[in-house]
Amino acid sequence: MASDATLTAKAAEIESALRACASGDKSALRRIYDAESARMLGVALRLLKRRALAEEAVQDAFVLIWRHAARFDPERGSGLTWIYAILRNRSLSILRDEKRTETREEPVAEEMASEEDDPETIMSKLSDAKALRTCLETLPPQRRGIVLLAFVQGLTHGEIAGRLNMPIGTVKSWIRRSLISLKECLG
Repeated sequence: MASDATLTAKAAEIESALRACASGDKSALRRIYDAESARMLGVALRLLKRRALAEEAVQDAFVLIWRHAARFDPERGSGLTWIYAILRNRSLSILRDEKRTETREEPVAEEMASEEDDPETIMSKLSDAKALRTCLETLPPQRRGIVLLAFVQGLTHGEIAGRLNMPIGTVKSWIRRSLISLKECLG
């Protein structure tokens, strides 16, 4: 167990780093990451139960910490509390998003898409879900392809990133944005 003096020193370091982040010091964000990322991953893992989602939550939390460091107010709570509140809120948002995007038992395609099919072939195999097909056609071709690889072929974000030689963060954000666009399109 850490002593109260150690915890107080750690809290002061985090708060100092948050103030430095607010001034644009990227090394300060790195100090927070080095000090807390492993513990944050553990917290996110307990909430989300899947490592990929937990890693996404931690990554998103650090982006939010960087963007909103100027909003941290030590009068309202400690820096550690603020950081973990961001992580918790991001984890819960991911959990809600995952529940919304769960797929049905019935297959979407008339015939199963094979691993070798390209995204456009997969799209042509979609069943008579005309509204979905129409909405998918509104997406830019590369984003549409990523969505189809994820939801028709069942590839993970990492598998898609590897197959398309793209950063995993880009794949995740394109999928998230595409799902939002599809949801809006489908009404």
